[in-house]
Amino acid sequence: MTPNRTLDLGLRFGPYGSKFNPLSKGLSLRRVRSAPHGIDLGPLRPCLPDRLRTANKRIDLSPKPFLDDIVRAKARLREETSAPNGELLLIGRRQLRSNNSWMHNYDRLVRGPDRCTLVMNTRDASERGLTAGQSASILGKAGTITLPVEISDEMMPGVVSIPHGWGHGRDDVELGVASRHAGESINDVTDDVAVDPLCGTAAFNGTVVSVEKVRE
Repeated sequence: MTPNRTLDLGLRFGPYGSKFNPLSKGLSLRRVRSAPHGIDLGPLRPCLPDRLRTANKRIDLSPKPFLDDIVRAKARLREETSAPNGELLLIGRRQLRSNNSWMHNYDRLVRGPDRCTLVMNTRDASERGLTAGQSASILGKAGTITLPVEISDEMMPGVVSIPHGWGHGRDDVELGVASRHAGESINDVTDDVAVDPLCGTAAFNGTVVSVEKVRE
């Protein structure tokens, strides 16, 4: 049962498949391979509510576990937004020319200004004596990194952002171009034991950090 065989069977016995009818014009792996420009399967066909597994055949937009968690989420938000020591909430971000780390080793995609920056709101930067291009120290529960500051009022006050996928300046990294544009890893300040209490997955956004100007 090879991967190709599995794929072929999936195509044959899917809604547009040929089954094992030699006269059928339905899908098979051979037919898909012989059509490099694609196959027009016609207009989309509705599949709801037949696909719904709920008892009333409706989409539940407010499941009880979500509603029950609102009180906890609001309480946490109040605690974080009223932090007396100037802490900020760190979120990640993606960039068109650098969606994932494997794109950092291609020279044409890393040319130009530094893209591994700390983006923060004008108010937050001013309160910390920071201007665009200055180096800032970002301190989280897991550690500290230093990045140049990028100021943008598209960033909500109280929130800062670091792009994911950087941090190539480590031992044994054998990516020449990426190493010359190493940046810093957001993982180095992310709490590795923080878990979202509702779904049980790792909490990578909303990390509490403090930001300070790097003293010369």
